[in-house]
Amino acid sequence: MQLENLGRRRLIKFGLASGSLFLPMPYARVWAQSDGTLKLLRLPKIALVLGNSKYKDVPLKNPANDARAIGEALAATGFKVNVRLDATHAEMAEALATYVKDVAARQCVGLFYYAGHGVQLAWRNYILPVDADIATISDIQKQGLEVNALLEGLNKAANPMNMIILDACRDNPFGNLKGVDQKGLSQMDAPQNTLLAYATSPGNVASDGEGANGLYTENLLRELKIPAAKVEDVFKRVRLGVRVSSKGAQIPWESTSLEDDFWFIPPKELKQIDQADQDRQFEEELALWEKIKLSADPAPLENFLRRYPSGPFSELAQTQLERALAAIGEKRVRIASQEGNPFTRGSSEANMNWQAGDRYAYKNTDLLKPESSRNITQVVTEVSSGEVHYANGLVTDLLGNLLRRPGGRIYSPNQLEPLEYVVGKQWVTRFRINTPSGAAGNNEMELRIVARESVTVPAGTFNAFRIEGRGVFAMESGGVEVTTLTKWVAPDRLRREVAMEETRERSGGNNPIGRRGRRSQANRITQSQRWELLSFTQK
Repeated sequence: MQLENLGRRRLIKFGLASGSLFLPMPYARVWAQSDGTLKLLRLPKIALVLGNSKYKDVPLKNPANDARAIGEALAATGFKVNVRLDATHAEMAEALATYVKDVAARQCVGLFYYAGHGVQLAWRNYILPVDADIATISDIQKQGLEVNALLEGLNKAANPMNMIILDACRDNPFGNLKGVDQKGLSQMDAPQNTLLAYATSPGNVASDGEGANGLYTENLLRELKIPAAKVEDVFKRVRLGVRVSSKGAQIPWESTSLEDDFWFIPPKELKQIDQADQDRQFEEELALWEKIKLSADPAPLENFLRRYPSGPFSELAQTQLERALAAIGEKRVRIASQEGNPFTRGSSEANMNWQAGDRYAYKNTDLLKPESSRNITQVVTEVSSGEVHYANGLVTDLLGNLLRRPGGRIYSPNQLEPLEYVVGKQWVTRFRINTPSGAAGNNEMELRIVARESVTVPAGTFNAFRIEGRGVFAMESGGVEVTTLTKWVAPDRLRREVAMEETRERSGGNNPIGRRGRRSQANRITQSQRWELLSFTQK
């Protein structure tokens, strides 16, 4: 994805109001939506819902209940729903073929939900009909229905939006069947305009639940009924609820390539929130985060994430929650190794195992004056209270986000660096920079992980995630600069960036970025630089 396309999800406006920078943020939700979002709201919505419980040898208690309940909930939000319970191979194949044909013909919002047994084989995922009789691994290929094939069919259908929800990892239905080496389902990257949701992380199993519904679907039913909740927020809250209930034994997982907002229950009216409301919401959220940011008690962190699942401090809150839960003994499941999986570019988590003595040497090049490059070495001297201190005066948080620059500039809590890395992930940040002179400015940016690729720098070759961001930075002079950011991060090997490029442009008018993020002809580049890792030492 190119940088200019980052604006497709939201209408971004820039200006000055009461001396502060104005950029509508997603958590505040400026409902002056993009053309794509408004189009989605007008489209028909259809869903295929399958729930298989009555397996001959390994029956399940809740999938049929889950499918009924999900079907009813979706119908109440305007979906035309086809519910199939305890379906045979022939019935499932017919239902899937009809569903793909319908979404292609109607060019609508599509949702596929499946509850029942599922299995992975050679990195391909299969959902199983109730008449499956599996004695060998070849029976899985013959009698199961391949999820990868469904995704390929939907990709060809080219409808504007798809959701695939798989509550399909209840347990291993095959016991010790030779050749089935992995539990649960394997990781898949979502095709274009698709959200792919698993009941638990790849390579793990999910609970069938103690009540009338499975643990995952129980949480999903509650969250999708909440009015005006964006689809990404629905699934983030589901993930949190399942994790808390299971004490980390089950953690849902999503892959997304969505570019426009969607609600199961849209807001009653689409309106623009004014500048004062946005500033007030940000101040309230910042004040609350400052109170709980070092909390060792998971409860306030959980409440914060339920309230602000996609806000400018959500990555920070998730990071602190990880630490708090680990401190009280949570043994959470991890995504199984996906090495060799051709259907995903993989995922990773931030490496927060900082140690005194960690050393990073960079070459910093001014791209406007390449001859003026310089080498900078940063050495960690202390790690304490969620902060990493360097010999040159630099201070970051555990994710690597700037808190203080060597020259004395102080940053309020920010999340330019995320906790989790997976292609398609997107998030926002908003923060202040206080200068030694006492000036302060609000700064905002949207970021997205757009690729995973090999990048070579003097320190070596890394399989890195490429992050692209676009936003605005307030200047001491009272103006604003548009910032574009590209950085390469390999968290499985390195705690700092592999490389980074940053460009800042000063606007010649009141609209630094035009429609969909395209540059104004009057913009003037004021800064362009590149950082490359020369060498590093990590303990």
